[in-house]
Amino acid sequence: MTAEPTVTGDETRGQAAGPARQTGVRSRSQHQRRKRIVQAAAALASRGGIEAMQMRTVSERAGVALGTLYRYFPSKMDLVVAVVSEELDLLEGSIERRPPRAGDPPQRAVEVLMRATRGLMREPELAEALIRSLLLSDVKTDFGERMTGLLLRAASGTPETAPSSQETASGSAETAPGDIPADDPRRLVARALAGIWTMEMIEMLRGNATAEEIQARLEISAARLLIDA
Repeated sequence: MTAEPTVTGDETRGQAAGPARQTGVRSRSQHQRRKRIVQAAAALASRGGIEAMQMRTVSERAGVALGTLYRYFPSKMDLVVAVVSEELDLLEGSIERRPPRAGDPPQRAVEVLMRATRGLMREPELAEALIRSLLLSDVKTDFGERMTGLLLRAASGTPETAPSSQETASGSAETAPGDIPADDPRRLVARALAGIWTMEMIEMLRGNATAEEIQARLEISAARLLIDA
């Protein structure tokens, strides 16, 4: 009788790792496909606004089947929201690499907003599509919360990874932005400032305001809202 082949520990681990590796490869492939779709949508919006983001056109540009596109994004507005999120990722990355250096909380907050303004206005059609999506979409988006968090971090000078409680030179505890409750006045005024910036962006896109005018109004608003941040 021929002996049964012995399975070594290494072989057992290899067999167990096989499905895990396949899952990892599949996950990376899905992530890359999703990113390709979002980039295709953003490219179309940058040339023709939301109207140019037709689902079939996006699928063709991204090189995926229309059915695949709908599996990732059930509606056009879901796709628009994903583009908004991608733009926020870029802004947050920029802020983390190069934090605002202005002297006081209101000035730092305005610096963040003006960097966002300049970044969006490099692609006016895309900027208009994103702003319109925030106003018209019934798809839930975390844009407001993310902008609020950015402003709070800029105002406090606290990085994303800061501990929840830091000792200041005077020995008092300083609360990190992520720990500020939803109904805390600091979070409410930062959210209000983000809303003011959104409306100012609309005025700019309509041709009713320049970047200098927007900055001046934001500086006044921030000085009054964030003076105690």
